[in-house]
Amino acid sequence: MIVIADFCIVPMGVGVSVSPYVAACEKVLKEAGLKTQLHAYGTNIEGEWDAVFAAIKRCHEAVHAMGAPRITSTLKFGTRTDRAQTMEDKVRSVEQKL
Repeated sequence: MIVIADFCIVPMGVGVSVSPYVAACEKVLKEAGLKTQLHAYGTNIEGEWDAVFAAIKRCHEAVHAMGAPRITSTLKFGTRTDRAQTMEDKVRSVEQKL
């Protein structure tokens, strides 16, 4: 099953800048072969259910391995069974109505 997720990982106890940790997570997602779209407060991820959630777990593991003692994440996700839809399809649908 294809899932589109909006994922935000926030390491805690590492100071003000979290960009090195976010970059490490982005590398994990790319290595997993997932389609991603980085945005100002997270990353949209598209792929097979098991691959997406396994990669999110690996993001947590990678950020902890970098020394983050604590991580908080937010995750929104959705699936469809009536038709195939990509991240671009969803954005285009809204943009066409503007």
